[in-house]
Amino acid sequence: MATALLIGVLVGGAGVGVAWALTGGTPDTGSGPRGDARGACEALAGMDEAKLLPKKKVREQEREQALYRFAGAFDLATAAAAGDAAYEPLAEAITRAHNRHRQVFQVDTEVKKELAEARRICAGL
Repeated sequence: MATALLIGVLVGGAGVGVAWALTGGTPDTGSGPRGDARGACEALAGMDEAKLLPKKKVREQEREQALYRFAGAFDLATAAAAGDAAYEPLAEAITRAHNRHRQVFQVDTEVKKELAEARRICAGL
């Protein structure tokens, strides 16, 4: 009986090891620089910059949501670049757009240009 139990444990352990090897080990939980970059791109994709307009032209709730998504994209891209230099171009484009928006409080051609660059980088990830 002890032999059967030992064989069962060994076969079960081997099965788990094979499954783990075939699936690439631990699952991608979205943590780390790659997950941060993806999160930044998702936040950017969900942000409508037309809603970053002055309060009287857009509902406050919509404007606030767009601002939070913009800030989230900025933070996540910065975190991704801090963990992996390959994400620095993404962080730099979003940072330039974010800083410009904070300077002029509108979405001017410079902000649009940098957001387009960030989205182009996201498309390549």
